[in-house]
Amino acid sequence: MPNRSMDFLSKNFEYILDALPDGVFISDVSGVTLRVNRMYEQLTGLKQEQVQGKQVRALVENGVFDKILNPEIVRTGKPATHVQQLQNGKKLVLSGFPVFDDSGALRLVVTFVRDITMITRLNDQMEEQRHLIEQFHEQMAYIAQERSKTLTPIFESEVMQGVVNMLQTVAPTDASVLLLGETGVGKDVFARLTHAHSSRKDKIFLKVDCGGISETLTESEMFGYMPGAFTGASSKGKAGYFELADGGTVFLDEIGELPLSMQTRLLRVLQDGEIMRVGGSRPSKVDVRIIAATNKNLAECVETGTFRRDLFYRLNVATVTIPALRERPDDVRPLVEHFLRYYASKYGKSMAVMEVAMGILSRYQWPGNVRELQNMIHGLVITHKGTLVSPRDLPASVSEGLARERCYTDDILTGGRSLKNIMADIERDFLQQALEVHGSVQKVADLFQVDRSTIFRKVQKK
Repeated sequence: MPNRSMDFLSKNFEYILDALPDGVFISDVSGVTLRVNRMYEQLTGLKQEQVQGKQVRALVENGVFDKILNPEIVRTGKPATHVQQLQNGKKLVLSGFPVFDDSGALRLVVTFVRDITMITRLNDQMEEQRHLIEQFHEQMAYIAQERSKTLTPIFESEVMQGVVNMLQTVAPTDASVLLLGETGVGKDVFARLTHAHSSRKDKIFLKVDCGGISETLTESEMFGYMPGAFTGASSKGKAGYFELADGGTVFLDEIGELPLSMQTRLLRVLQDGEIMRVGGSRPSKVDVRIIAATNKNLAECVETGTFRRDLFYRLNVATVTIPALRERPDDVRPLVEHFLRYYASKYGKSMAVMEVAMGILSRYQWPGNVRELQNMIHGLVITHKGTLVSPRDLPASVSEGLARERCYTDDILTGGRSLKNIMADIERDFLQQALEVHGSVQKVADLFQVDRSTIFRKVQKK
Protein backbone atom coordinates (compact mmCIF):
# COMPACT_ATOMS: atom_id res chain seq x y z
CA MET A 1 0.00 0.00 0.00
CA PRO A 2 2.75 2.53 0.89
CA ASN A 3 4.50 1.83 -2.41
CA ARG A 4 1.29 2.41 -4.33
CA SER A 5 0.84 5.77 -2.50
CA MET A 6 4.37 6.82 -3.31
CA ASP A 7 3.88 5.87 -6.96
CA PHE A 8 0.65 7.85 -7.03
CA LEU A 9 2.38 10.92 -5.52
CA SER A 10 5.29 10.62 -7.96
CA LYS A 11 2.96 10.46 -10.95
CA ASN A 12 1.06 13.53 -9.71
CA PHE A 13 4.06 15.49 -8.43
CA GLU A 14 3.83 18.11 -11.17
CA TYR A 15 0.12 18.65 -10.52
CA ILE A 16 0.85 19.09 -6.81
CA LEU A 17 3.52 21.71 -7.59
CA ASP A 18 1.18 23.58 -9.89
CA ALA A 19 -1.52 23.66 -7.17
CA LEU A 20 0.73 25.51 -4.69
CA PRO A 21 -0.07 29.25 -4.18
CA ASP A 22 3.62 30.20 -4.14
CA GLY A 23 6.10 29.98 -6.97
CA VAL A 24 8.51 27.04 -6.69
CA PHE A 25 12.05 26.88 -8.19
CA ILE A 26 13.91 23.55 -7.78
CA SER A 27 17.64 23.20 -8.54
CA ASP A 28 20.29 20.57 -7.84
CA VAL A 29 23.56 20.95 -5.92
CA SER A 30 25.40 21.95 -9.07
CA GLY A 31 23.01 24.84 -9.64
CA VAL A 32 21.10 23.39 -12.58
CA THR A 33 17.41 24.29 -12.75
CA LEU A 34 15.25 21.15 -12.58
CA ARG A 35 11.66 22.38 -12.33
CA VAL A 36 9.49 25.46 -11.81
CA ASN A 37 5.75 25.37 -11.20
CA ARG A 38 2.89 27.23 -12.87
CA MET A 39 2.72 29.96 -10.20
CA TYR A 40 6.43 30.67 -10.75
CA GLU A 41 5.73 31.14 -14.44
CA GLN A 42 2.87 33.51 -13.66
CA LEU A 43 4.88 35.54 -11.16
CA THR A 44 8.01 35.89 -13.25
CA GLY A 45 6.81 35.60 -16.84
CA LEU A 46 9.52 32.95 -17.33
CA LYS A 47 8.42 29.66 -18.87
CA GLN A 48 9.62 26.21 -17.83
CA GLU A 49 11.53 25.73 -21.09
CA GLN A 50 13.37 29.06 -20.61
CA VAL A 51 15.02 28.02 -17.34
CA GLN A 52 14.92 24.23 -17.16
CA GLY A 53 18.42 22.73 -17.51
CA LYS A 54 20.02 26.19 -17.19
CA GLN A 55 22.67 27.04 -14.65
CA VAL A 56 21.37 29.57 -12.11
CA ARG A 57 24.67 31.51 -12.36
CA ALA A 58 24.23 31.75 -16.13
CA LEU A 59 20.73 33.11 -15.65
CA VAL A 60 22.17 35.85 -13.42
CA GLU A 61 24.93 36.60 -15.92
CA ASN A 62 22.34 36.93 -18.68
CA GLY A 63 20.36 39.42 -16.58
CA VAL A 64 17.27 37.24 -16.17
CA PHE A 65 17.37 38.07 -12.45
CA ASP A 66 19.91 39.60 -10.09
CA LYS A 67 20.15 37.26 -7.07
CA ILE A 68 20.11 33.49 -6.49
CA LEU A 69 20.08 31.35 -3.34
CA ASN A 70 21.39 28.02 -4.62
CA PRO A 71 25.16 28.61 -4.14
CA GLU A 72 24.72 30.02 -0.60
CA ILE A 73 22.46 27.16 0.54
CA VAL A 74 24.75 24.53 -1.03
CA ARG A 75 27.71 26.13 0.79
CA THR A 76 26.06 26.52 4.20
CA GLY A 77 23.42 23.80 4.18
CA LYS A 78 21.02 26.29 5.79
CA PRO A 79 17.89 28.11 4.63
CA ALA A 80 18.29 31.61 3.22
CA THR A 81 16.12 34.53 2.17
CA HIS A 82 16.74 37.32 -0.34
CA VAL A 83 14.89 39.82 -2.48
CA GLN A 84 15.26 39.23 -6.22
CA GLN A 85 14.56 41.71 -9.01
CA LEU A 86 13.65 40.56 -12.50
CA GLN A 87 14.37 42.20 -15.84
CA ASN A 88 10.80 43.52 -16.00
CA GLY A 89 11.21 45.36 -12.68
CA LYS A 90 9.23 42.93 -10.56
CA LYS A 91 10.51 42.23 -7.07
CA LEU A 92 10.26 38.77 -5.52
CA VAL A 93 11.12 37.49 -2.08
CA LEU A 94 12.99 34.17 -2.24
CA SER A 95 12.90 31.68 0.63
CA GLY A 96 15.27 28.78 -0.11
CA PHE A 97 15.56 25.48 1.76
CA PRO A 98 18.07 22.60 1.50
CA VAL A 99 16.72 19.07 0.85
CA PHE A 100 18.79 16.17 2.24
CA ASP A 101 18.63 12.42 1.46
CA ASP A 102 18.54 9.62 4.05
CA SER A 103 22.32 9.72 4.39
CA GLY A 104 22.31 13.43 5.15
CA ALA A 105 23.75 14.46 1.83
CA LEU A 106 22.41 17.66 0.25
CA ARG A 107 20.53 16.76 -2.91
CA LEU A 108 18.28 19.69 -3.88
CA VAL A 109 17.51 23.33 -3.19
CA VAL A 110 13.84 24.28 -3.17
CA THR A 111 13.07 27.97 -3.39
CA PHE A 112 9.63 29.42 -2.69
CA VAL A 113 8.89 32.66 -4.48
CA ARG A 114 6.42 35.45 -3.61
CA ASP A 115 5.73 38.68 -5.46
CA ILE A 116 6.37 41.75 -3.25
CA THR A 117 6.22 44.32 -6.04
CA MET A 118 2.93 45.77 -4.73
CA ILE A 119 4.17 45.72 -1.14
CA THR A 120 7.34 47.50 -2.20
CA ARG A 121 5.33 50.10 -4.10
CA LEU A 122 3.07 50.61 -1.10
CA ASN A 123 6.10 51.03 1.14
CA ASP A 124 7.55 53.54 -1.29
CA GLN A 125 4.24 55.40 -1.41
CA MET A 126 4.00 55.38 2.38
CA GLU A 127 7.53 56.73 2.62
CA GLU A 128 6.64 59.42 0.12
CA GLN A 129 3.51 60.24 2.12
CA ARG A 130 5.58 60.44 5.31
CA HIS A 131 7.99 62.78 3.56
CA LEU A 132 5.10 64.95 2.32
CA ILE A 133 3.57 65.06 5.79
CA GLU A 134 6.93 66.08 7.27
CA GLN A 135 7.22 68.83 4.66
CA PHE A 136 3.64 69.88 5.43
CA HIS A 137 4.47 70.06 9.15
CA GLU A 138 7.57 72.12 8.47
CA GLN A 139 5.70 74.52 6.19
CA MET A 140 2.80 74.88 8.61
CA ALA A 141 5.18 75.41 11.52
CA TYR A 142 6.97 78.12 9.53
CA ILE A 143 3.66 79.77 8.60
CA ALA A 144 2.55 79.61 12.23
CA GLN A 145 5.82 81.19 13.38
CA GLU A 146 5.54 83.96 10.80
CA ARG A 147 1.93 84.57 11.69
CA SER A 148 2.70 84.59 15.40
CA LYS A 149 4.93 87.62 14.85
CA THR A 150 1.82 89.65 14.04
CA LEU A 151 -0.28 87.90 16.69
CA THR A 152 1.90 88.59 19.72
CA PRO A 153 -0.33 89.66 22.63
CA ILE A 154 -0.34 93.45 23.00
CA PHE A 155 -1.05 94.72 26.50
CA GLU A 156 0.04 96.97 29.35
CA SER A 157 -2.42 95.95 32.07
CA GLU A 158 -1.37 93.88 35.06
CA VAL A 159 -4.28 91.49 34.61
CA MET A 160 -3.07 90.53 31.12
CA GLN A 161 0.48 90.12 32.38
CA GLY A 162 -0.93 87.58 34.81
CA VAL A 163 -2.63 85.72 31.95
CA VAL A 164 0.58 85.59 29.93
CA ASN A 165 2.61 84.45 32.96
CA MET A 166 0.14 81.64 33.58
CA LEU A 167 0.25 80.44 29.98
CA GLN A 168 4.06 80.56 29.87
CA THR A 169 4.11 78.40 33.01
CA VAL A 170 1.73 75.82 31.54
CA ALA A 171 3.12 75.88 27.97
CA PRO A 172 6.22 73.63 28.46
CA THR A 173 4.01 70.81 29.77
CA ASP A 174 1.71 68.67 27.65
CA ALA A 175 -1.32 69.49 29.82
CA SER A 176 -4.54 70.35 28.06
CA VAL A 177 -5.34 74.06 28.19
CA LEU A 178 -8.84 75.55 28.29
CA LEU A 179 -9.11 79.22 27.29
CA LEU A 180 -12.26 81.03 28.38
CA GLY A 181 -13.38 84.46 27.25
CA GLU A 182 -15.88 86.45 25.24
CA THR A 183 -15.86 86.40 21.45
CA GLY A 184 -13.12 88.64 20.10
CA VAL A 185 -10.80 88.72 23.11
CA GLY A 186 -8.04 86.98 21.13
CA LYS A 187 -8.19 83.39 22.36
CA ASP A 188 -6.42 82.18 19.22
CA VAL A 189 -3.54 84.59 19.91
CA PHE A 190 -3.04 83.13 23.37
CA ALA A 191 -3.36 79.58 22.03
CA ARG A 192 -0.52 80.32 19.59
CA LEU A 193 1.49 81.89 22.40
CA THR A 194 1.11 78.67 24.40
CA HIS A 195 2.23 76.58 21.41
CA ALA A 196 5.19 78.91 20.74
CA HIS A 197 6.49 78.35 24.30
CA SER A 198 6.04 74.56 24.19
CA SER A 199 8.39 71.76 23.15
CA ARG A 200 6.17 71.34 20.08
CA LYS A 201 6.88 74.83 18.73
CA ASP A 202 8.66 73.45 15.65
CA LYS A 203 5.68 71.24 14.79
CA ILE A 204 2.33 72.11 13.30
CA PHE A 205 -0.25 74.28 15.08
CA LEU A 206 -3.62 73.38 13.61
CA LYS A 207 -6.68 75.49 14.38
CA VAL A 208 -10.06 73.75 14.12
CA ASP A 209 -13.23 75.85 14.26
CA CYS A 210 -15.67 73.45 15.94
CA GLY A 211 -18.58 75.73 15.16
CA GLY A 212 -17.61 76.16 11.52
CA ILE A 213 -17.86 72.53 10.37
CA SER A 214 -21.23 71.02 9.53
CA GLU A 215 -22.23 68.22 11.88
CA THR A 216 -22.34 65.72 8.99
CA LEU A 217 -18.71 66.45 8.10
CA THR A 218 -17.24 66.93 11.59
CA GLU A 219 -16.36 63.26 12.12
CA SER A 220 -14.61 62.70 8.79
CA GLU A 221 -12.81 66.07 8.93
CA MET A 222 -11.51 65.60 12.46
CA PHE A 223 -10.74 61.89 12.43
CA GLY A 224 -10.31 61.13 8.71
CA TYR A 225 -11.83 58.26 6.75
CA MET A 226 -10.84 55.05 5.00
CA PRO A 227 -11.09 54.60 1.19
CA GLY A 228 -14.72 54.35 0.10
CA ALA A 229 -16.01 54.79 3.66
CA PHE A 230 -19.12 56.61 2.44
CA THR A 231 -20.71 57.95 -0.73
CA GLY A 232 -18.42 60.58 -2.20
CA ALA A 233 -15.41 59.51 -0.15
CA SER A 234 -12.03 59.57 -1.89
CA SER A 235 -10.78 56.21 -3.10
CA LYS A 236 -7.50 56.99 -1.34
CA GLY A 237 -9.05 57.89 2.00
CA LYS A 238 -8.15 61.01 3.92
CA ALA A 239 -6.22 61.86 7.07
CA GLY A 240 -8.09 63.85 9.71
CA TYR A 241 -6.92 66.87 11.66
CA PHE A 242 -5.41 64.83 14.48
CA GLU A 243 -3.30 62.73 12.11
CA LEU A 244 -2.14 65.82 10.22
CA ALA A 245 -1.11 67.49 13.48
CA ASP A 246 0.63 64.42 14.90
CA GLY A 247 3.48 65.65 17.09
CA GLY A 248 2.06 69.17 17.21
CA THR A 249 -0.85 71.10 18.72
CA VAL A 250 -4.54 71.06 17.85
CA PHE A 251 -6.46 74.20 18.83
CA LEU A 252 -10.17 73.45 19.13
CA ASP A 253 -11.84 76.84 18.93
CA GLU A 254 -15.43 77.15 20.19
CA ILE A 255 -15.35 73.63 21.58
CA GLY A 256 -18.71 74.24 23.22
CA GLU A 257 -20.25 73.88 19.75
CA LEU A 258 -18.93 70.33 19.28
CA PRO A 259 -21.74 67.74 18.92
CA LEU A 260 -22.04 65.19 21.74
CA SER A 261 -21.11 62.31 19.41
CA MET A 262 -17.82 64.03 18.59
CA GLN A 263 -17.19 64.82 22.24
CA THR A 264 -17.10 61.07 22.90
CA ARG A 265 -14.48 60.54 20.21
CA LEU A 266 -12.44 63.51 21.38
CA LEU A 267 -12.40 62.01 24.86
CA ARG A 268 -10.68 58.93 23.40
CA VAL A 269 -7.95 61.14 21.94
CA LEU A 270 -7.36 62.75 25.33
CA GLN A 271 -7.52 59.52 27.32
CA ASP A 272 -5.77 57.02 25.06
CA GLY A 273 -4.04 59.08 22.37
CA GLU A 274 -5.96 57.14 19.71
CA ILE A 275 -8.19 57.97 16.76
CA MET A 276 -10.37 55.76 14.59
CA ARG A 277 -10.97 56.79 10.99
CA VAL A 278 -14.52 56.64 9.66
CA GLY A 279 -14.89 53.17 8.15
CA GLY A 280 -11.78 51.92 9.94
CA SER A 281 -11.50 48.84 12.15
CA ARG A 282 -8.22 49.56 13.93
CA PRO A 283 -7.31 52.59 16.04
CA SER A 284 -4.21 54.63 15.26
CA LYS A 285 -1.97 56.31 17.81
CA VAL A 286 -1.59 60.09 17.65
CA ASP A 287 0.54 62.42 19.73
CA VAL A 288 -1.14 65.82 19.93
CA ARG A 289 -1.46 68.53 22.54
CA ILE A 290 -5.01 69.87 22.91
CA ILE A 291 -5.77 73.55 23.49
CA ALA A 292 -9.49 74.33 23.59
CA ALA A 293 -11.36 77.62 23.74
CA THR A 294 -14.94 78.70 24.25
CA ASN A 295 -17.08 81.71 25.04
CA LYS A 296 -19.60 79.47 26.80
CA ASN A 297 -19.80 78.50 30.44
CA LEU A 298 -18.93 74.82 30.06
CA ALA A 299 -19.86 74.06 33.67
CA GLU A 300 -23.40 75.22 32.90
CA CYS A 301 -23.36 73.23 29.64
CA VAL A 302 -22.46 70.13 31.66
CA GLU A 303 -25.46 70.69 33.93
CA THR A 304 -27.82 71.17 30.97
CA GLY A 305 -26.48 68.03 29.28
CA THR A 306 -24.99 69.64 26.18
CA PHE A 307 -21.37 68.95 27.19
CA ARG A 308 -19.90 65.73 28.55
CA ARG A 309 -18.87 65.93 32.19
CA ASP A 310 -15.87 63.60 31.74
CA LEU A 311 -14.63 65.61 28.75
CA PHE A 312 -14.99 68.83 30.72
CA TYR A 313 -12.82 67.39 33.50
CA ARG A 314 -10.23 66.23 30.96
CA LEU A 315 -10.03 69.70 29.41
CA ASN A 316 -10.21 71.55 32.69
CA VAL A 317 -6.58 70.86 33.63
CA ALA A 318 -5.18 74.35 33.09
CA THR A 319 -7.99 76.89 32.67
CA VAL A 320 -7.19 80.49 31.82
CA THR A 321 -9.78 83.24 31.55
CA ILE A 322 -8.98 86.11 29.20
CA PRO A 323 -10.74 89.26 30.44
CA ALA A 324 -12.87 91.38 28.14
CA LEU A 325 -11.29 94.56 26.77
CA ARG A 326 -13.69 96.78 28.77
CA GLU A 327 -12.18 95.26 31.93
CA ARG A 328 -8.67 96.35 30.96
CA PRO A 329 -8.85 99.86 29.49
CA ASP A 330 -5.07 100.26 29.93
CA ASP A 331 -4.67 97.93 26.95
CA VAL A 332 -6.70 100.05 24.53
CA ARG A 333 -3.91 102.55 23.78
CA PRO A 334 -1.19 99.96 22.96
CA LEU A 335 -3.67 97.97 20.86
CA VAL A 336 -4.77 101.06 18.91
CA GLU A 337 -1.17 102.07 18.29
CA HIS A 338 -0.18 98.54 17.27
CA PHE A 339 -3.00 98.08 14.74
CA LEU A 340 -2.57 101.62 13.44
CA ARG A 341 1.13 100.97 12.71
CA TYR A 342 0.33 97.62 11.13
CA TYR A 343 -2.39 98.81 8.76
CA ALA A 344 -0.76 102.16 8.01
CA SER A 345 2.37 100.28 6.94
CA LYS A 346 0.30 97.85 4.90
CA TYR A 347 -1.41 100.65 2.95
CA GLY A 348 1.57 102.99 2.78
CA LYS A 349 0.15 105.66 5.09
CA SER A 350 1.33 107.68 8.08
CA MET A 351 -1.34 108.21 10.73
CA ALA A 352 -1.78 109.02 14.42
CA VAL A 353 -4.71 109.30 16.83
CA MET A 354 -5.32 112.60 18.64
CA GLU A 355 -5.19 112.36 22.44
CA VAL A 356 -8.77 113.48 22.82
CA ALA A 357 -9.87 110.72 20.42
CA MET A 358 -7.69 108.21 22.26
CA GLY A 359 -9.50 109.16 25.45
CA ILE A 360 -12.84 108.36 23.86
CA LEU A 361 -11.54 105.00 22.63
CA SER A 362 -10.22 104.17 26.11
CA ARG A 363 -13.62 104.87 27.70
CA TYR A 364 -15.62 102.94 25.09
CA GLN A 365 -16.97 99.55 26.27
CA TRP A 366 -15.85 97.51 23.22
CA PRO A 367 -18.60 94.86 23.14
CA GLY A 368 -16.75 93.13 20.30
CA ASN A 369 -13.46 93.27 22.24
CA VAL A 370 -10.07 93.30 20.48
CA ARG A 371 -11.56 92.08 17.20
CA GLU A 372 -13.90 95.08 17.10
CA LEU A 373 -11.01 97.44 17.84
CA GLN A 374 -8.84 95.86 15.13
CA ASN A 375 -11.59 96.07 12.52
CA MET A 376 -12.35 99.67 13.44
CA ILE A 377 -8.70 100.73 13.05
CA HIS A 378 -8.51 98.81 9.76
CA GLY A 379 -11.52 100.71 8.46
CA LEU A 380 -10.15 104.07 9.64
CA VAL A 381 -6.83 103.54 7.88
CA ILE A 382 -8.59 102.62 4.63
CA THR A 383 -11.11 105.47 4.62
CA HIS A 384 -9.41 108.37 6.44
CA LYS A 385 -7.87 111.01 4.18
CA GLY A 386 -5.69 112.89 6.66
CA THR A 387 -2.87 111.94 9.01
CA LEU A 388 -4.62 112.69 12.34
CA VAL A 389 -7.65 110.81 13.61
CA SER A 390 -9.93 113.17 15.54
CA PRO A 391 -13.09 112.39 17.55
CA ARG A 392 -15.16 113.37 14.52
CA ASP A 393 -13.51 110.55 12.54
CA LEU A 394 -14.54 107.82 14.98
CA PRO A 395 -17.44 105.55 13.99
CA ALA A 396 -20.90 106.42 15.28
CA SER A 397 -20.98 103.15 17.22
CA VAL A 398 -18.13 104.47 19.36
CA SER A 399 -19.19 108.08 19.70
CA GLU A 400 -22.91 107.52 20.32
CA GLY A 401 -22.25 105.97 23.69
CA LEU A 402 -19.98 108.86 24.61
CA ALA A 403 -22.14 111.87 23.72
CA ARG A 404 -20.83 113.96 26.58
CA GLU A 405 -17.23 113.49 25.50
CA ARG A 406 -18.19 114.38 21.91
CA CYS A 407 -19.77 117.64 23.15
CA TYR A 408 -16.61 118.76 24.91
CA THR A 409 -14.26 117.57 22.19
CA ASP A 410 -16.20 119.66 19.68
CA ASP A 411 -15.60 122.66 21.94
CA ILE A 412 -11.91 121.81 22.04
CA LEU A 413 -11.73 121.56 18.27
CA THR A 414 -13.90 124.54 17.28
CA GLY A 415 -14.12 126.86 20.31
CA GLY A 416 -17.04 129.32 20.36
CA ARG A 417 -18.03 128.90 24.02
CA SER A 418 -16.58 130.44 27.15
CA LEU A 419 -14.54 128.27 29.52
CA LYS A 420 -16.99 129.19 32.32
CA ASN A 421 -19.94 127.68 30.42
CA ILE A 422 -17.96 124.59 29.44
CA MET A 423 -16.85 123.99 33.05
CA ALA A 424 -20.43 124.48 34.27
CA ASP A 425 -21.57 121.75 31.85
CA ILE A 426 -18.78 119.48 32.98
CA GLU A 427 -19.75 119.96 36.65
CA ARG A 428 -23.40 119.27 35.89
CA ASP A 429 -22.62 116.13 33.92
CA PHE A 430 -20.25 114.87 36.60
CA LEU A 431 -22.81 115.34 39.38
CA GLN A 432 -25.58 113.73 37.32
CA GLN A 433 -23.40 110.66 36.75
CA ALA A 434 -22.52 110.55 40.47
CA LEU A 435 -26.20 110.67 41.39
CA GLU A 436 -26.93 107.83 38.95
CA VAL A 437 -24.18 105.71 40.50
CA HIS A 438 -24.79 106.42 44.19
CA GLY A 439 -28.55 107.11 44.09
CA SER A 440 -28.56 109.70 46.87
CA VAL A 441 -27.92 113.46 46.96
CA GLN A 442 -26.70 113.21 50.55
CA LYS A 443 -24.21 110.46 49.69
CA VAL A 444 -22.83 112.49 46.76
CA ALA A 445 -22.59 115.56 49.01
CA ASP A 446 -20.66 113.59 51.63
CA LEU A 447 -18.35 111.95 49.09
CA PHE A 448 -17.37 115.16 47.32
CA GLN A 449 -17.61 117.52 50.32
CA VAL A 450 -20.23 119.86 48.87
CA ASP A 451 -23.55 121.18 50.17
CA ARG A 452 -26.80 119.54 49.07
CA SER A 453 -28.02 122.94 47.88
CA THR A 454 -24.96 123.33 45.69
CA ILE A 455 -25.65 119.97 44.05
CA PHE A 456 -29.28 120.94 43.33
CA ARG A 457 -28.18 124.28 41.92
CA LYS A 458 -25.45 122.96 39.64
CA VAL A 459 -27.54 120.05 38.36
CA GLN A 460 -30.50 122.29 37.52
CA LYS A 461 -28.40 125.04 35.97
CA LYS A 462 -28.79 125.37 32.20
